[in-house]
Amino acid sequence: MENQTSTSKSIILNYGLILGVLSILVSLVKYAMGSHLENEPISGVISVIISIVFIVLGIKKFKQNNNGFLTFGQGLKIGMGITLISLVIAILYMVLFSSVIEPEFKNQAIEKTQQTWLDAGMTDEMIEKQLPYVEDYFYLSLYGGMAVISLLLGFIISLISTLIMKKSEEEQY
Repeated sequence: MENQTSTSKSIILNYGLILGVLSILVSLVKYAMGSHLENEPISGVISVIISIVFIVLGIKKFKQNNNGFLTFGQGLKIGMGITLISLVIAILYMVLFSSVIEPEFKNQAIEKTQQTWLDAGMTDEMIEKQLPYVEDYFYLSLYGGMAVISLLLGFIISLISTLIMKKSEEEQY
């Protein structure tokens, strides 16, 4: 059991670190292309595919190391662990990005939001009422949104992967 725990920890750390670093690379590419304020679907799809690949590979690696056995709880633990490690890395990167790499990120994002609201037909009065809330809760909503989306996506990927790969010792007999 102790070997199984150390194996699961190393798998979670290794695959979580790789996934976190790859998510940073996607963000850096977007920044280099000048599209870090855009909500274009390509980078989102790439990020989801990368997440699927590394969560599935992590769960599969654990199953291989565990003589081909994987319980439902083990699969979810591995998948969510990988997700959590990569999420922490991504949030730390965003803190670094918004305070060192691009200190004007918050102001740029708020300006982009204002323009989106204007294009949607909101009046200047409506925007002025909403602006203090956007400024006050910008980082909370950014990091909270990242956390909710990552954890939900990680849970869904882990759940589906585990249901497909699950095999307990009782099923063998």
